[in-house]
Amino acid sequence: MIQFRDLSFSYEGSEAFSLEKINLNINKGEFVGIIGPSGAGKSTLVNMINGVIPHHLKGDFYGAVLVCGKDTVETSCGELSHHVGSVFQDPEAQIISTVVEDEIAFGLENLNFPPEEIECRITESLNRAGIAHLRHKSTSGLSGGQKQRVAIASAIALRPSILVLDEPTSELDPAGSRQIFETLRDLNRDYGITVVIVEQKVMLLSEFCSRLLVMDKSRIILDGPTRQVLEHHDKLLELGINCPRVVSLIYRLKSAELYDGDYPVDVNETETILRGILEGKVNL
Repeated sequence: MIQFRDLSFSYEGSEAFSLEKINLNINKGEFVGIIGPSGAGKSTLVNMINGVIPHHLKGDFYGAVLVCGKDTVETSCGELSHHVGSVFQDPEAQIISTVVEDEIAFGLENLNFPPEEIECRITESLNRAGIAHLRHKSTSGLSGGQKQRVAIASAIALRPSILVLDEPTSELDPAGSRQIFETLRDLNRDYGITVVIVEQKVMLLSEFCSRLLVMDKSRIILDGPTRQVLEHHDKLLELGINCPRVVSLIYRLKSAELYDGDYPVDVNETETILRGILEGKVNL
């Protein structure tokens, strides 16, 4: 669904590439997490998918990005929005209505959904984002975390083929962050929506994403199934990425030659490994 073909890009007025020689394919129904240090090019990459680059953020663009078979240079943001839903890092940048309900209805109305369908989708998206109680609230009086949820609800109401999110849980507490990831998992599973998410909370990415991309200095340096990428423990630490504690624990057990299996992606798998070690049921 998403193809980057030898893509390089530098912002207007900058001599340095923000993305350099990116070749990437993301298939329908994948749940892809993107991590990396600040300035690695993560936000630039997702802004290539929704057409913000090159239509709103200008610069030198080499190569091609195809989304659902459409060249993003030749396709307007409006047309791409039929396929791609976006949640930006700053929710203030995308909320335009004064009432939460109207904000979620805005995109649906512009795509000429019938009133009864709009009503159903508003209700469903509010419930999925955990903000049904905010339906009739003023958007100006919401907290940062609540605004993030409204932006997410607005995006998922459209049920796009692709959903790109740039640090959507930055202002949410752990419980709220998990709820958002559970919502994304359900959308990915129930509707086959392809999810591409930039996020700093690596533990959530490791648990929910099937694939991880690691970026550094404008390039993708690691790309693969989540478990395989997490095996590069030392490299992640070198980049300043906080590995999940369960990964760090298993890494130490491997270093001590107490375990030689796959890395876990959540607490339950880690518990199973530890019980196996204590009971002598795993390879030592």
